[in-house]
Amino acid sequence: MRVAELVAPGGIELACHTISDPGPGQVQVKVGAVGICGSDVLSFSCGGIGGMECQYPQVLGHEATGVVVRTGEGVNGWAVGNRVALEPALYCYHCELCMSGRHNICERVRFHSSAGVPGFLRECVSLPAENLLPLPPEIDLNYGTLFEPLAVVLHAMKFAQLQPLETAAVFGAGPIGLLTIALLKMSGAGRTYAIEPVAFRRELAIQAGADAAIDPREVAAAVQVARETAGRGVDLTMDCAARKTSLDECVETTRNGGRLVVLGIPHELELPFNWHVARRKELIIYNVRRSNRESETALQLLKEQPRQFRFLFTHALPLERTQSAFEMLRDQSEGAGKVVIVFQ
Repeated sequence: MRVAELVAPGGIELACHTISDPGPGQVQVKVGAVGICGSDVLSFSCGGIGGMECQYPQVLGHEATGVVVRTGEGVNGWAVGNRVALEPALYCYHCELCMSGRHNICERVRFHSSAGVPGFLRECVSLPAENLLPLPPEIDLNYGTLFEPLAVVLHAMKFAQLQPLETAAVFGAGPIGLLTIALLKMSGAGRTYAIEPVAFRRELAIQAGADAAIDPREVAAAVQVARETAGRGVDLTMDCAARKTSLDECVETTRNGGRLVVLGIPHELELPFNWHVARRKELIIYNVRRSNRESETALQLLKEQPRQFRFLFTHALPLERTQSAFEMLRDQSEGAGKVVIVFQ
């Protein structure tokens, strides 16, 4: 089978691997489509993410759909030809956190596309049967890849605790930021701001439902929001960029007693933070890690809203153009929103 391997920072090459038989309890899936996540782009650009260095060659990609081609011994409920969404996280199911239902912070979690656990940018993959979800017939393979990032945002919305007509600001209008804007508006948010330096992403933010899109290079978000709210600020900020500048602006933009939810993953291992402003405002600050059993809800939402999020998709490229796909996302060029690698 063909595999796209990250062989060095900024370098992806196609390789040919033998397809292994699925083990007991595993299902083998012919991969149909893989969405490229911002965390994949960080690994591609920086050689690692969040203190976890890449181990070359490494296979990226964790937003995938496909079709079942084989089942291993002891597998029930799955048959050849089933269309599926692939859950990328491998949990132990035995630690204190798994037993309490917080699987996303499992003490022994492994994750497809991280070092030592190959991702889905390959033609075929075998994984535990419990990591498959049925893909509704209303959802095509490309659109279905959105279930994983959508689940992350649904998880973040639990921390956001949005009340009807509350004001919000979303920092960063990549795919996660755009999904965040869309879900905020679908959940009844009032005036919602998108803060994004890249022009075509600001346009996408308006399509997602943002009431205003601010270029932070021209005016600080806190300044613009203060003008429009008589100095009050917004009830909720959601940081999908996780840079020092965005975190500081989130703190400045959020009203006293407001909420700040961080979805983004920083480039840096340590990020300075203006704790004194956050302390004086008594902000409630949440960090989000992946999702926790929101994937079924995400698939149901995609089924019920078959066109709601299609504006995100800007490029569908074959596996042999994986290098180009990562470069356009790294460089924020060619109007790249959500980029999907499709398999023939």
